[in-house]
Amino acid sequence: MSDPNLNESVQAIIRQVARDVVLPHYQNLKTSDIQEKSPSDLVTVADKLSEEMLSEKLSALTPGAAIVGEEASAADPSVMDHLADNQTWIIDPIDGTGNFAAGNPPFGMIVALSEANETVAGWLYDPLADRMCYAAKGQGAFLNGERLVVPDDPEGNPIAAMATGFMTSEQRGKLLAAADGHYQIVDIPRCAAEQYPRLALGSNHISTFERSLPWDHAAGILFLNEAGGKAARWNGDAYRPADRKTGLLGASSPKLWDEAAELLGSVFSN
Repeated sequence: MSDPNLNESVQAIIRQVARDVVLPHYQNLKTSDIQEKSPSDLVTVADKLSEEMLSEKLSALTPGAAIVGEEASAADPSVMDHLADNQTWIIDPIDGTGNFAAGNPPFGMIVALSEANETVAGWLYDPLADRMCYAAKGQGAFLNGERLVVPDDPEGNPIAAMATGFMTSEQRGKLLAAADGHYQIVDIPRCAAEQYPRLALGSNHISTFERSLPWDHAAGILFLNEAGGKAARWNGDAYRPADRKTGLLGASSPKLWDEAAELLGSVFSN
């Protein structure tokens, strides 16, 4: 995606929705504003309203493009069939809803644009910090408009944040045992819109994910890869929004990715 005007328009839309819908509901939700889609998977009135507004405005920006939003897909899973369309907007209106519903950071807004099942642009926005991460395929990663390149690899053990909530207990045990002594293990933020910037900025160096839904990961993977890090399937395959596979490894450099894949990859079959 080479149109800078489109990037500017999308950023303006995201910021408008944050200002008009997301932030007014932050720390201002009633119990009736929060529902459970499935165990430990929450949705709030702000998620629904912000997805509606993002969908409307992005559709107007690119008539004919498909829209795949997290909440629309939860209501009708067939919406995900559009992920391989010629042009598709992929929307997570509030990533980190559990944090948001509890009135705590971090949370963010994620938008990705895919073409024929390849992510070509992505935006990750932190409304509290007004931090906008943006990447375009083959054009680099940018943090608040400034080109971002991952820092040098750390000295000593890398810092690893490993999302294990959707793993089996056997996978979880094997993963943690394999990582023991090789990484400094830290808590995950429970927010992909925060985790991918942490990898790109070098405050975390390794992340593992089992569930890899496109609204959580498409934009962040592109952002990390364009910054010079690496995120891919455990076998090294590129992430494709429509593939519906599980298992991802992200690292703040290709070297750290290769080391982690060698050390931890036997835990996973894909």
